Amino acid sequence: MSGAEELQAVDLTKLNMQQLAQLKHQVDSELGILQDSLHSLKIAQNKFQDSKENLDKVSTASKGKEIMVPLTASMYVPGRIADVDKVMLDIGTGYYVEKDLDGAKDYFKRKITFVTEQMEKIQAVGVEKSKIRDVLIEVIGMKINQMAANQPQAQAAAKT
Repeated sequence: MSGAEELQAVDLTKLNMQQLAQLKHQVDSELGILQDSLHSLKIAQNKFQDSKENLDKVSTASKGKEIMVPLTASMYVPGRIADVDKVMLDIGTGYYVEKDLDGAKDYFKRKITFVTEQMEKIQAVGVEKSKIRDVLIEVIGMKINQMAANQPQAQAAAKT
């Protein structure tokens, strides 16, 4: 293989019930992982969106305004806005960068766009996995019906 996964077509009707059940379990597991990823990305998207919206509320009238500064998730201290022209952005893993308001808005806009694109990619993969799951369920149903239809014939042959 050259870095990319090598795809192989499989005739699902030739698989036995155990293989079909195992494949369905794997697809269900992958769908769960995709849902978890989408949920995490949605949370990140909302945080970036909230940050961008809060930047829109900052103006020269905000200078000197009292605010509550978070020390932890549940502990705050009172503070005052000293500079309305620059903000500090948490860019991850304990790193912060100072930006002017327009630069900060642009940063959040780019982040929102990036996260949205990733969500769309994951949703597309999820749709494909759901289609595969639906086909698997259909094939499993066909196999069950086939087994049920063959059972009376086998019983009749055993009686004679």
